[in-house]
Amino acid sequence: MKYTKGTLGLLVAILIMGTSMNAFGFLGFGNSVSWKEEILLHDGQKIIVERSQTFGGYPTIDSRERVILEEEWVFPVPGTGKKITWKTDHRNPPQGESLMLVLVGFFGDIPYIATSPAGCISYNHWKRPNPPYVFFKYDGKEWRQISLAEFPSMLKESNVAVGRPDSNHRTGLLTVETIKEENRNLEPHLRQIISEPIKVPQTVECPDLNSPRYTSPKAPFPISPPSGKNGGN
Repeated sequence: MKYTKGTLGLLVAILIMGTSMNAFGFLGFGNSVSWKEEILLHDGQKIIVERSQTFGGYPTIDSRERVILEEEWVFPVPGTGKKITWKTDHRNPPQGESLMLVLVGFFGDIPYIATSPAGCISYNHWKRPNPPYVFFKYDGKEWRQISLAEFPSMLKESNVAVGRPDSNHRTGLLTVETIKEENRNLEPHLRQIISEPIKVPQTVECPDLNSPRYTSPKAPFPISPPSGKNGGN
């Protein structure tokens, strides 16, 4: 069968489009999931939080889970009828924040959250906190970072599904009991806020990228003095 140039061009275009669409589907850009979580507050009240995650591609060919690009939480402020949003970009800083939400709480009608840096790059970006948390307070307009001393001491227990829940829990409503089961195998400092410095892989093994070891200029290889055999005195 003979093909004209126009027919061949059309076939090539279709092949390229098909390949590109398959690759785009493999990478998974634009995919997202959403669900709700029943949050138990420190005073016994419960609120329903709306949570969503947007995914990028698979980190490797063998990966079963896509990379989380962004995450959004929308939760009501008890007694006010208002809703506020917490968003985080999971790309490494400075492009994103790469923070995991650990706790949502209120002191009066003021919202507070506790987060933990995800990975060593994020840990260094947030100035290597120990205990490894980054705290925020909502001031009525935006989330403002605060210190551990400013974070209400009664807010202790993790009350959200930290990180990425099991695939069968990324739909519908996660109850308080389901969230506790999700967090059961987490490290202790991710299940309960700790106020003293601790030794965990993040605080011990993450290299300090701002230390002189990594920032001071030095020769890449040691330079030996000239040998007498090569014309030295």
